[in-house]
Order: sequence, then C-alpha cells, then structure tokens
Amino acid sequence: MDSLDMKLAQATNRRRFLSEAAIGSGALIAAPALAQSMVDLHLPGGPSERPMTNAFPGKGNMILQRIHPPLLETPMSVFNGDVFTPNDQFFVRWHWADIPTAIDVEAFRIKVYGAVTRPLSISLAQLLKLPRVELAAINQCSGNSRALFQPPVAGAQWRHGAMGNAKWLGVRLRDVLDIAGVKPGAVAVRFGALDQPVVAGGPDFAKSLSIDHARDGEVMLAFGMNGKQMPLLNGFPVRLIVPGWYSTYWVKMLNDIEVLAAPDDGYWMAKAYKVPATPGANVRPGQKDFPTVPINKMIPRSWVTSLDEGQAIAFDRSIPLGGIAMGGDCGVAKVDVSTDNGKTWYKTTLGPDHGKYSFRRWDAQVPLTHAGPTKLMSRCWNTAGIAQPMTPIWNPGGFMRGNIETTNIVVG
Repeated sequence: MDSLDMKLAQATNRRRFLSEAAIGSGALIAAPALAQSMVDLHLPGGPSERPMTNAFPGKGNMILQRIHPPLLETPMSVFNGDVFTPNDQFFVRWHWADIPTAIDVEAFRIKVYGAVTRPLSISLAQLLKLPRVELAAINQCSGNSRALFQPPVAGAQWRHGAMGNAKWLGVRLRDVLDIAGVKPGAVAVRFGALDQPVVAGGPDFAKSLSIDHARDGEVMLAFGMNGKQMPLLNGFPVRLIVPGWYSTYWVKMLNDIEVLAAPDDGYWMAKAYKVPATPGANVRPGQKDFPTVPINKMIPRSWVTSLDEGQAIAFDRSIPLGGIAMGGDCGVAKVDVSTDNGKTWYKTTLGPDHGKYSFRRWDAQVPLTHAGPTKLMSRCWNTAGIAQPMTPIWNPGGFMRGNIETTNIVVG
C-alpha cells in the first residue's frame, strides 16, 4: 500500500499517471486481431466458443465477449486462486464505445452540483487529500450468467465471469456531498461519466441512488484497486463503488455528481436495467405487462472452482472440492455441497471473512458414489437467512440469476 500512496500523492504529476493509464488510440481497435485461442464456455443456448485475448491494455488473458464497447470476461480458473480478483483479469463491461484512451489528470475534475449550497469542481489532488477508506466488495454485472437462461434472452452472453472482487481504496461519497452541502428536500444523486454515446440521440450513461443510500458512508469514490492504481478499463481515474449492489451503479470514469430534488427519470433508471417486481425477479417466458423496478441489491451465489465444467477425474472414495460464495448485500453464513445432483448435502469449511461484501472461500472433502457423469453443486446461505434456490429464474433482461449452479464432471 505504501507504493500506491506514493503514486496517489503524486496525482498532479501528469506524466507519471499517463505512463500507466494511457492506452494507445489504436490498441482497442487492434485487440480482436490478436486473439490467442478459443475457449468453450459450455453454453446451452447458442455458440459456446469465445476467443481468449491478452491484447487489451492493462489486461492479461481474458475471454473476449465483445470488442466495441469492450466486454471482457474473467476465466473461472482465476476464481480458484485468491478471493481477490487480480486487476489484470478483472472483468470489463462498458455501455458505450466512445471511451477516453488517456486521462489528463491535471485537467480532470469531478463536478458536484444541483441541489447543493456550494457547487464544486474537485481535482484529483483535492480528492486525494480527503480521509481515505478501504472496503472489500464484489462488482458483478447485472447480467452475469445470462448465457445460461433458458429460453435464451438478448444481451451480452456471459457465463459466470462477469464479476470480480477487490479491495477498493477511495473516499466516502458522503464526505464529498457534505462539502458541497446538500439542500433540504434533495431525494437522489445522479452520477455521470466520461464515456459518450456513439449514436445520435443516444442517452448518456448515468445512474442514481437515493440520497440516504448515497450518504450511508459505504458508497465511495475509489481510485485504488487491490493495492494498486485502478486500470483505465476498470474506471481510472475514479469510479463509484456501491457495495452489495449490481455493477450498473458502479459508474466508471466518474466526473459528474448531480444532487436531484426530484426522482431520476432518465433512460438508464426509468427504462434500462428494470427487473420484474415479483419474487426473485421471476416471470414466465413470454409473460408481458408485469410491474418492474430498477435492479438493485445482489443475492447469494456460489460456485465450484476447483474443477472445471466437463473435466475428467479418476475415481476415488472422496475428493477435495473448493469454490467461492457471496452473500449478496450481506455476508456468507454457510455453504453446503452435493456430489449426487442435490440428493445429499455436505458441510463446507469457510475461509477467512474479508467483510460482508467480499467473496468467501469454501472447501470440503466429499464422497464420490459412482463412476461416470457426476453433478457437483454448491449452495450458499447468507447472514439474512436467504439461500440459493434450486430452480432457475427467468426474465427478459437475463438479470439476477442466483440459483444453485451445477458443474458437470466425468469420474473415471
């Protein structure tokens, strides 16, 4: 952390920041031609193969889902390492393809305006002088695992790798809002960014939180990620962190904070990222005219990571099994696993607790009952007593999948 503090303290040194943050204007365009190999994601609803690439600046080997805007998925093998996802393999998701390829940190400002008594224009140097906080939190795309919805739905066809866990370093949004002085009667805070629409009339990406949520002391403006400077593709120089909520709210390259005296009626809140206002956000395929609400809190999930989908192993009376779990908007209470398609469940041992918004490692020694195709399952309970259901949900957005996932292996 000392080296990061040194870099952040030198934020006004433009050359030092740009040497790490800038990406050549041709780098993103050239990326697809540099795909290294193909990977089979074992998707039920369509083509399963995706290119692997390490051509994107600041990124290692990633699953290439889309080029413009860049959508890079984290390979599941990465999650079998540390519970904190390496920055260079942390997933990437942008809504618009017009993304700055360099940031002039001396000129960069975050505007704070609207229903405030003291409008602000905050430089990075000023931001870095505020009291700092660090928080472990999972950033998960609303459509993570969308490719497993049956029948299929439109949108980015992620498997499980549109997520990552990091230690985020930054300042409390509440502290910034207090400096600006929120006026009585303010109801929401809207956040905008440097990326721009690529079509005429396209809605500029912006998300909002209620005023109470924005001021809860956990929502933060982050500039550090896992003890290092945040990669440009993950939001450098500043991104919003909304612990326990889906990543649509985690605005990258944040430069605009508007305090609102009325609810946000913009496209990205009023129309996009809406889920059915039903238990589990679940509706029947083809069902219409159901009420909707903006997607918000995450739900418990867990995965087997020590064995890959389709992997063949030798028969043994028992095998070690490991994986990760998340509680959603609260902590992980316990994880059970099954090796017989959910007929029998076994307790696991949980790894260190890095905070209620973090991944938590689980491990177990489990029996194998037979040779041949075998279904491995894990089931998480969070600290609110909510458990993963066995049956998948369905909605037309492909959002909020959270059922018990199955890893199919072959025992020889």
